[in-house]
Parts: sequence; C-alpha cells; structure tokens
Amino acid sequence: MSHFLSAADLSRERAEHLFRVAAALKQGWKAGRRGAPLSGRTLALIFEKPSLRTRVTFEVGIVQLGGRAVHLSGSEIGLGTRESVPDAARNLSLWVDGIAARVYSHETVEGLARHATVPVINALSDFEHPCQALADFFTLWERGIDLGAMRLCWVGDGNNVCHSLILLGALLGTTIVVATPPGYEPEARVQQTVHKLGGRLTVTHDAREAATGADVIYTDVWTSMGQESERERRLEAFSRYQVNETLVAFARPSVLVMHCLPAHRGEEITDGVLDGPHSIALDQAENRLHAQKAVILDLLGGSLDDA
Repeated sequence: MSHFLSAADLSRERAEHLFRVAAALKQGWKAGRRGAPLSGRTLALIFEKPSLRTRVTFEVGIVQLGGRAVHLSGSEIGLGTRESVPDAARNLSLWVDGIAARVYSHETVEGLARHATVPVINALSDFEHPCQALADFFTLWERGIDLGAMRLCWVGDGNNVCHSLILLGALLGTTIVVATPPGYEPEARVQQTVHKLGGRLTVTHDAREAATGADVIYTDVWTSMGQESERERRLEAFSRYQVNETLVAFARPSVLVMHCLPAHRGEEITDGVLDGPHSIALDQAENRLHAQKAVILDLLGGSLDDA
C-alpha cells in the first residue's frame, strides 16, 4: 500500500499480515519493549471532526513507535476554504512523513492522497472507516476465531463503518448479514464491490432474521456526526433495530457484541448488552491503537524488529 483510504485497499494476505504485526506490537508493548522504529518521523493528524478514540490512538500510536504527531484541527487548516486540499497536501508532504485525516467528505481524503507525496491514512470519512474495520477484525482474529467460518450480523445504519466492515469481510471470507430500515442500506456501489470480491453479503430489513445464529452482532449509532438534523426521523426509523437482550437471544450462546463507540445508550444498544458478558467493545477500542500502529509502521517503512 502507498495509502490506506479504503478497506478494499487491502487483500486477505495484507490484512492478515497487519493482524500479525499488530499482535506483535501489542505483545511487545505489554512486555515492556520500547523500541523506536519510527524515530525522527512525524505524522500530521488532520481532524475536521472531534474525536476521542481516533485522535488518542493515532497520537499515542506514533509516539509509541518513536515518532511525533502534529495535530491540525479543521478550523486551523481550513481544507477547501482557507487552503485548497491539493495545496495542503503538497505543503504537508514537505514537512511530515505521513498524514492521517478524519474528515467529513471522502473526496477530501482522496484529494489528499492524490496530491501528497507521503502516505495518507483515512482516519474516518463519511464513506468509510477502514481503520475501525481493521481493528475490529483483528479483535476477532486474536481470539482465534476463524473469520472465514464466521457469521457477522450488522444491525442499524448502513454507514461508513458498515461499508468498511463488509468490504474487509468480503476479503476475509466472512459471512455478513446487514439489517437496516428501508432506505438506510449500505450504498449500492459498496454492495456491488463486495459481490465482485466474492463476499457473502445479505441485506435484510429484519433484525431478528439477521441475528439468528450470528457469531457476532455489531451496531453503531443511528445518527452520526453531521446528521443531527435527521435525528428525530432516524429515531423513529430505527426503533425496531435496537441491540437489546431480546435480539441477542436469537444469536449463538457464545455471541460477541461489538460497537465502535461512542454509544448512544438506550438507543441503538442497551446498557445491559453494552456492559454485559457478550460485549467486546472495549477490546475493540484498545485494538484501535495496535492496529493503527501496524498501519503506520507499514506505510512509513519502519521495521518490526526495531519495535
């Protein structure tokens, strides 16, 4: 990879390689190894949207690898207003070794990649969240789960996280069933790409049908940043798509429940499920750090032997 903009930028072999690197980095850090494979390297963090997990994990990640981060808020850099995306990309390429961008429009991160001469990482856009999907599948992989024999049920909005999950799931051979209200399905072009990749994807409007026999149930907020004006309409449309104890009972007894966080407790998921014995949401959050470290190390050319 020269950039990481989409889960579809990976292959099965590349994803599994990143899982192994992430596992080694995680184990090494917990064992007290403090190598600096990216000593002297700098990662620019462009954040048009506020963040807890994404900012902390990228900033801490580059520091743990021996490098430094430069945080640029949307108001500071003014992409597309104060400064054009191509100009920002060309200038940043003169000073830093990589760019991670959390933006509203996917066109912005594509524009950065098109004009930058350093690697660009999609830290979230309105279309995809590939770092989240990578961390999520790593979380399942490190538990020894056979991703090719797994049934994952997505309940809720067919949003950016859903797009990345079904794309990466297609590459890994995972069976995925997406349950959304009518009109909120994953974009048709993403579904087409999944099928071209040979993915096993079913889209339904029946949450219980989707959850039946599932090894994993995954949900996300019904109203994402930038959709606040749609909140009341979405609350009504998604009212039958809550991940609660009743829905979880349709899945396998060993089901794992995932949520990328932040959660709107009492909306898309109940406290009892999110804090319950099936939930691995905090494992996902922890693994954002290690999966993203693997991506940073890979793109910036560091050696795992030095970590």
